[in-house]
Amino acid sequence: MGSVPYEKTTFRIAGDCGLLAEYGDTIDPVINRKVRSMAVAMECEPVKGVIEFIPTYRSIIFIYDPLKTTLERLQDDILSLEGRLSDIEIPPPDIVEVPVCYGGDLGPDIGTVANAHGLTLDDVIKIHTEPTYLVYMIGFTPGYPFLGGLDERLHTPRRETPRMLVPAGSVGIANAQTGIYSIDSPGGWQLIGRTPLKLFDLSKKDRPFLLKTGDLLKFKAIGQEAYQRLAKGGEA
Repeated sequence: MGSVPYEKTTFRIAGDCGLLAEYGDTIDPVINRKVRSMAVAMECEPVKGVIEFIPTYRSIIFIYDPLKTTLERLQDDILSLEGRLSDIEIPPPDIVEVPVCYGGDLGPDIGTVANAHGLTLDDVIKIHTEPTYLVYMIGFTPGYPFLGGLDERLHTPRRETPRMLVPAGSVGIANAQTGIYSIDSPGGWQLIGRTPLKLFDLSKKDRPFLLKTGDLLKFKAIGQEAYQRLAKGGEA
């Protein structure tokens, strides 16, 4: 059974110019939908004094200018906007297929995941590619998607010792989450494969991120040859 949003938004002070609005206490699509609705509402009807807002799994942090609004007024304005969410229509999600070459040098931890659950490597691939994943939020590094919907059979703790460098495109698992490293960076997730797609591309100034919050993602298993071909800009 899924969770439901808080009946009343919980506000927390976040530094001298930040206000955190919490809508629930779990990673849940219903709660995240309210977060996304508020984000869309903020784009359509900006709240006075808000410089920036950052949506997460279950909350939004509002960075505000104290010379243009007060903490109390900001809370009232946010609650007023929430009261009009029924008039906000969330755009339909894009469905993005992400090809992944699993195992081998591109997924060095797939055996760890398989052994932890008594599965074969093929089992891990099959289970990981079956769901449709919701992109709950983008964060950690530019374009990094945090995905919901990982099958419980693959829930695996992070590595005890993080890697100093994880290549961009690496697909990993950490506890109940799966995600894709968008750039070369340190990381401690269990790496099970890699996609040749670029999740963050500054040369595409109109849309540098491949994914956005609210998208639906499907992993598709591919072989080494297809991976190399796609990595060089070819077709699958």
